[in-house]
Amino acid sequence: MINLDDISVCQQIDTSGMLNRLHEFPGQCQRAWEKILKFALPQEYAKIDKVIILGMGGSAIGGKMVQRLALTETKVPVWVHQDYDLPLIVDEGTLVIASSYSGNTEETLFAFTESFKTPAKKLVLTTGGKLKYLADKENIPAFIIDYQASPRTAFPHSFVSLVGIFQKIGLLGDKSADLQEALQNLDKLSRDCAETTPIVSNPAKQLATKLWGHIVIIYGAEIFSEVAQRWKAQLNENSKSWAFFELFPELNHNAVVGYEFPSQVKEGIFVLLLRSSLLHPRNLLRYEATTELLDKTGVAHESVEAAGKSTLAQVMNLVLLGDYLSFYLAMLNIVDPTLVDHIDFVKKYLTRFPI
Repeated sequence: MINLDDISVCQQIDTSGMLNRLHEFPGQCQRAWEKILKFALPQEYAKIDKVIILGMGGSAIGGKMVQRLALTETKVPVWVHQDYDLPLIVDEGTLVIASSYSGNTEETLFAFTESFKTPAKKLVLTTGGKLKYLADKENIPAFIIDYQASPRTAFPHSFVSLVGIFQKIGLLGDKSADLQEALQNLDKLSRDCAETTPIVSNPAKQLATKLWGHIVIIYGAEIFSEVAQRWKAQLNENSKSWAFFELFPELNHNAVVGYEFPSQVKEGIFVLLLRSSLLHPRNLLRYEATTELLDKTGVAHESVEAAGKSTLAQVMNLVLLGDYLSFYLAMLNIVDPTLVDHIDFVKKYLTRFPI
């Protein structure tokens, strides 16, 4: 196994600079928050009865987390739509938010173009591309992300910016204090997970060594359901590893029965349980019961506790920890975490069949 405390390893394998993007995470959260607070939205955008966020991959997960936050603070329903056609419920009371880091995501562009046929209010989050062109052409407000990196590393902009937008239109309360707590927490976590921090006190390096050579399944509940999905995607994209996610309480109605067979697979599985004291007490009991079942069936597992007092701080803490984990697992797999050749292959394949 590669020595993760050898800094030269990161320099040799991470030729595209993913580690630098992770170090920038706290600062990008601060930057995104300051910028969105200055962004002007038409007053009528607060007069809506539903929100639909269009997005895929890294541009969608921020929307899913904001959707989950909104469940506890507003009666206005929020959907994240990850497909081509626009839902039929879109009408004059709908705010359609198209989120695409590149501005060229095929599914998002298709659905957003469909929204032009409706009286819905519209908003764009992007760095540019065709999406910005359409927004300019149709005189649609566009929040421009000025951070050049791979889409998955732009999470602070796709998530924090949406939190600010939801705050502006009255679907979330003032999150300024929670964000400041999160930033302090993230600064500490970034130091703890830095390449210069030895494995004996580096939680991301420790987890990576345990997960190496395993298929990882991440368990989450409530707001941490979306965090589990983020971890799964980061392990896929950065580490080039098989990974899946399951959600409480649903997994207790099916997944736990599948721990037995095939018996030869169990040695190659590692379950991570993303946990928080903020979760519903009954879900916390489910974590305990599930851990006992994993012990009895001989499946390797570990609980990861979120740090912070507020939900926002805990979510962002676990997101960054998962990002660092996926980076160090990429080092152990001896792969550049930035490259996503298989995704590029699918995109190139689809260009042979124009819409």
